[in-house]
Amino acid sequence: MRSSAIPAEPISTARLALLPLRVAHAREMAAVLDDPALHTFIGGSPHPAEALRARYERLVAGSPDPGVGWCNWVLREGTCLVGTVQATVTDEGRLAEIAWVVGVPWQGRGLASEAARGLVGWLRQQGVRTVVAHIHPEHRASAAVAAAAGLSPTEEQQDGETRWRLDLPR
Repeated sequence: MRSSAIPAEPISTARLALLPLRVAHAREMAAVLDDPALHTFIGGSPHPAEALRARYERLVAGSPDPGVGWCNWVLREGTCLVGTVQATVTDEGRLAEIAWVVGVPWQGRGLASEAARGLVGWLRQQGVRTVVAHIHPEHRASAAVAAAAGLSPTEEQQDGETRWRLDLPR
């Protein structure tokens, strides 16, 4: 079985630098993600910097399952971090489940869509064939991001969320 591990590499878009996640990003990201509104559809609450640092340590260490690759990036616009994107890669590197979050002060400017398009393009270059995302049916902004990245909703539901899918050309 081929490993699903694909190392995260820097990705550039018109306005953003997608930088591979580092533990040192935790303090700045804690401030970016410190708004309860970000958790409306995903549950939970903002993490203090120390808890986020521990989470980032686990993410940076990688999945304990060799069949699962974790790729995580922070989004930098200019001099500050504004959000994250991630891809969980499975099926011997052929399937990626993606997610994104942009801090509330930076929302509504198309940054999540730009980051998701950049991520999908990078995944295509890595040989990924299918990209999926799970989106709450009432989260219109996230649905717009998925559509901008080329994904389409399916009839599949998981934990109350709709599965969106994009099959990439070979």
